[in-house]
Amino acid sequence: MSDPSALQTTILTELRQLKTLLEEISASLQSQREILKVRNITLPPMTFSTLNSLVTELDKLDKKVINEQTEIGQLRSLADNAAMINSTFDLDLVLSNAMEVVISLTQAERGYIILKNEISGEVEFRVKRENEVAQRGSAHSTAPQISMSVVNEVLNSGTPLLTDNAYKDERWQGNASVAAFSLRSVLCVPLKYKDEVLGAVYVDNRIRAGVFEQRERNLLTAFANQVAVAIANARLFQRIQTSLQEILQMKELTDNVFASIGSGVITTDANNLITTFNQAACQILEKEHDAVIGQPLNQVLEVAADLDEILQQAQQESNLIIETEFSVSKNRRVVANMKFSPLRDANLNTQGVAIVLDDLTQQRERDEMLNVMQRYLPPALIENIHSIAGLDLGGERREVTCIFAEAGSVGTFAKGLPPQQIMEMVNAYLATATEAIHTVQGVIDKYMGTDVMALFNSQLNPMEDHAARAVEAALLMREGFIQLYRKLGIDPNPHYYRIGVHTGVATLGNVGSIIRRDFTAIGDTINLSKRLQENAKYGQIIISEDTRQLLQNAPIRLVELEPLQVKGRQQHTRVYEIFRV
Repeated sequence: MSDPSALQTTILTELRQLKTLLEEISASLQSQREILKVRNITLPPMTFSTLNSLVTELDKLDKKVINEQTEIGQLRSLADNAAMINSTFDLDLVLSNAMEVVISLTQAERGYIILKNEISGEVEFRVKRENEVAQRGSAHSTAPQISMSVVNEVLNSGTPLLTDNAYKDERWQGNASVAAFSLRSVLCVPLKYKDEVLGAVYVDNRIRAGVFEQRERNLLTAFANQVAVAIANARLFQRIQTSLQEILQMKELTDNVFASIGSGVITTDANNLITTFNQAACQILEKEHDAVIGQPLNQVLEVAADLDEILQQAQQESNLIIETEFSVSKNRRVVANMKFSPLRDANLNTQGVAIVLDDLTQQRERDEMLNVMQRYLPPALIENIHSIAGLDLGGERREVTCIFAEAGSVGTFAKGLPPQQIMEMVNAYLATATEAIHTVQGVIDKYMGTDVMALFNSQLNPMEDHAARAVEAALLMREGFIQLYRKLGIDPNPHYYRIGVHTGVATLGNVGSIIRRDFTAIGDTINLSKRLQENAKYGQIIISEDTRQLLQNAPIRLVELEPLQVKGRQQHTRVYEIFRV
């Protein structure tokens, strides 16, 4: 029979049958003994003592087989437990599963797994198992009713402790907890990992003495060694998980910092392979992040200077700053300031290079534009720019013509469109209005949603025919909007624009604060031009009587409308709708 358990069961059955047979033989001989004496027949000496001895030996053999069966079952449980507790890194699950095996191995009344806190070193009851009687006895107790003297002895010595009757054990005579809790059988073994005591496994029985023997002690010690390894692995896994989470949080924070920096940030390793490439660097160099990570820097950044020599020099020195120009695409070149710094570890060993890249292209273009302006623009205009910049907060009063134009209502031409497309369409309409204003040298004061305000005859663009230029700008807007309708496939009826033009005296100057200011115009003239725009119908260009009086020989047709009573004014305002002749 291949199954050892089944084989032992068969042996045990046969032993018990043999014992029964011997007892029957002994009883039969006893009953025939007197009859044999009458016939002068005597049994051999020591017949009954031999039979009794055989029965006794069979009893011993029976107990031995039972003990072996018990031990085999315990060893199997121990082997199964090794696989079970090492199948998870969840510490609570490991301890809970382990406690079930403890009770199964020892047949204890109560069992506890006690751990030392990794940080404070204090003792913590992590898992407990109690039968119903024990639970009722400790229902009003905050801590298990066990002998902490026994537990502390095991934790301090690191050796198992077994007592088959703690109440009468000389080692614990006078111990208050042993006496108070009437402890009998107690077994406590340490949870040791690499000579470090992590805690202890404690089992006891308060009713019966002699429940635990040396066999239970050895088994529980072996089991505790398995559990200690599982606990160490679970704790290591938790520390790794915590460290990994901290690393991920730090990486996320670093990524967010790099993403929010306006300058391009690039880092390389000791072999000049790219390890970091933030969003600003992607935008400046027109590169995809995933496509450049791990690539040699000199293949991604094609500067005119010898980049390998610069990187080698940056690794050996502290900081290196260069200004260079390079192509990022077929039609675009970038002027950049680049600062190279060595990346060093905690031991000050250089592990790579960090590069901070600032795009100077627009700044250089502005500088070049100013140079061009100084060569080609009239000196008077440059002086006007300087005079406006030099004005204190406040301003000067002068006659101007002001245009307020609503390029289009968002609600009319953007129904159902996503925000990005709405913004693109608004910009297309505003760009059309802007081009018309710039064509006749108007100055745009501000954009307000889909509205634009423009000034003629400000300090920046002084002109005598400011009214005629403003009217021409309004007519050019109309023509530009009609062309835009055709381009976008929009029915021009109804139109989306409305424009108001008025001429009068306004105050022009700087408003704001010492550190930030804007050049603008304020006054009744500005307000009235806005009111004209608000009272115009879509598709109308309305001018005031003051503007009409300044128009001489302008190629326009005027249609007088009903006078307007605009908000903020008591008198009526004569207004005209204008058309190109």
